[in-house]
Amino acid sequence: MSSQKRKRTEYLTVKDLQKLLDSCKLHLSQIDEVWPNIYIGNVAVAQNKAALLKLGITHVLNAAHSKRGSIGNQSFYGSDAVYCGIPADDSTHFDLDVYFQPAADFIHKALKSTDGKVLVHCIMGMSRSSTLVVAYLMIYHHLPLKQALQKLIQKRAIYPNRNFLALLLDLDLQLTRKKKTCQIL
Repeated sequence: MSSQKRKRTEYLTVKDLQKLLDSCKLHLSQIDEVWPNIYIGNVAVAQNKAALLKLGITHVLNAAHSKRGSIGNQSFYGSDAVYCGIPADDSTHFDLDVYFQPAADFIHKALKSTDGKVLVHCIMGMSRSSTLVVAYLMIYHHLPLKQALQKLIQKRAIYPNRNFLALLLDLDLQLTRKKKTCQIL
């Protein structure tokens, strides 16, 4: 492999990631299982308790928890599901990365629970929720960013905004550095 080609795969750009996302031929649906027992969905399905019960959802991670976004709380789900709300804006300046680890931990804990199935949602199930699931796959399954995105677009039409893609690129770099440091030690 030429050094130029190697550099290209090592240093992805937001534009590269957008091209990858553009290659997805799926149509957006209300809910999709994107990884075993991990579902990404929209706010309508998140507020349909009958549908969630039918799917066996035990945990709900709302990536749009706010008065303007999607209002949800533990009392709405009662004993049917464990709720976690993240007050994220789908904007070019929101620092979603501060929630990468807590969201990944919530998803991981959900999947470790008996018959655990988690719904990660925002308003449309395209940007905030998919970003958090990608971060989970990177943190807990050690997938490189590009591979995590490829896995998801095989199951759901997703499109994290440019800011979130840049934050995921930073996470990818941090995790790669951490892995290299561990290998040296």
